[in-house]
Amino acid sequence: MATPTLQVALDLLEIDRAVEIAEEAVRGGADWIEAGTPLIKSEGMQAVRTLRKAFPGHEIVADMKVADTGAVEVEMAAKSGAGIVCILGDADDTVIAEAVRSARKYGVRIMADLINVQDPVSRSRELEALGVDYINAHVGIDQQMIGESSLDLLRRLAGEVSIPIAVAGGLDAETASEAVAAGASIVIVGGNIVKAADVTGAARRVREAIDRPGAARRVREAIDRPEIRPREEESPEAAIRRLLEAVSAPNVTDAMHRKGAMIDIVSICGRVKAVGRAVTVRTIAGDWAKPVEAINVAVPGDVLVISNDGGTHIAPWGELATHSARNRGIVGIVIDGAVRDVDDIREMGFPVFARGTAPNAGEPKGFGEINTEILCCGQEVRPGDWIVADESGVVVIPRERAYEIARRAMEVKKTEERIREEIRRGKTLSEVTELLKWEKRH
Repeated sequence: MATPTLQVALDLLEIDRAVEIAEEAVRGGADWIEAGTPLIKSEGMQAVRTLRKAFPGHEIVADMKVADTGAVEVEMAAKSGAGIVCILGDADDTVIAEAVRSARKYGVRIMADLINVQDPVSRSRELEALGVDYINAHVGIDQQMIGESSLDLLRRLAGEVSIPIAVAGGLDAETASEAVAAGASIVIVGGNIVKAADVTGAARRVREAIDRPGAARRVREAIDRPEIRPREEESPEAAIRRLLEAVSAPNVTDAMHRKGAMIDIVSICGRVKAVGRAVTVRTIAGDWAKPVEAINVAVPGDVLVISNDGGTHIAPWGELATHSARNRGIVGIVIDGAVRDVDDIREMGFPVFARGTAPNAGEPKGFGEINTEILCCGQEVRPGDWIVADESGVVVIPRERAYEIARRAMEVKKTEERIREEIRRGKTLSEVTELLKWEKRH
C-alpha cells in the first residue's frame, strides 16, 4: 500500500500566519499545503504565490471551489503556482470539462469536492468520466456541527471509482487513521492541526496515525483531550454534556454569535462551573415553595433556573435548599434574584449564580410554576434548554441547537489555543488578528 498523503488545509485569513503554521506542519510531516478557500478569498492569488515561493518542494493545493468559468480560474491558480486545483463536484458538467481542459493545458490536476452533492456515488463516477484526477469526500464545517461525517461519505465511495480519493472534514489523528483504513489516499486535516498550540506535534500525531494504523487511539488516550466526534455507544445527551464541560461560557457565547448570556448575574462561589439541562421555576420575590419543590422534579445533572420576580431584597434560596439540591444530583442553581447563607454555600463550593445576596427569606406561599418558559436575567429559558455557567457568567443554549453549539464552542476553543500560543511567542492580539485590516468599512 502506498504511503498516504497528508494535506494540511490553511483555512485562515492572514497569509503571514498561514506560512508560519505551514512551516510547523511540514516539520510534523505534512506533504501537501492547501491554500484554503478563506485564505484565497482574503488574500487572492497572492496566497498561492506566497506558499509556492515559501515551499518549493511541496505540492500546493488551491481550494478554489470553482463553480463557474472553470478554465479561467484553473489558469489563475496554475499560473500562481498551484499543482492541484479544487472545483465543486456539483458544478455543471460544462464547467468541469473546461476546468479539466485548462488543467491539462497548464500541467496541473483537478480535485473535485463532493460537498453538498446529493448523490455522491453516482456523481463521483461521472466526475471520473469527465477526467478529474481526485475525488474529495468532504463534509463541510457547518454540516459537521450537526453531526454529519466525512468518514460515512468516504465509506460509501469505497470501490466506486478508480481514481484516488481524498477525505476532509473535522479529521483528527484517530479519524485520519480510520480514513486510510477505509480507502483514502489523501487525508486533509485543517482545524485539528492549524488551530493547535503545537502545530508540529499535532501534524506528527496525524502523520504517525495514517502511517501506522492503530497508533491514533493510543495517542488520544495519551493526550487525554476531549474529541469532537461522538464516541461509540455515547448518547447525544452525553456527547453534549462532555463537550460543554470542556469549554467556557465565553466560548459558548462566541459560538452563538455573542448571544445567549444572562446579564447582572455572578458566581456566588467563585471558580465553579455548572453544565446541564434547565428545570425552570417562576416564583414571586421570596416565595421559596416552588424553587424547593423543583428539587423533587429535577433529575441528576439538571440545573435549576429560578425567576424570582427580579427581587434582590429577599432570597428564595439558601443553605438548606442547596444541601437538598446537591443530594438530589442537581449540578447548579441560577437565580434571577438573591441568595442567602452565602458563607455556608461557599464552604460547600456548590455552583450557585445569582444577582445578589440578601439575608431575608420569604414565605412558602406556593405561587408560581415549575417547568414553564421563563425570563431569567434577560434571557428566555425553556425547560430542557442547556445551561453553561462559570465565573464569567451564565449562557442559555436552545435545546434544539445544543449539539451544534457544543461543537462550535469547541472550535472556538481550538482557535483560541493557537492565538494564545502566538501571543506567548511575542505577538500582540492586534497583530495576530490583523485588527486594522478587518475593521468594518463604512
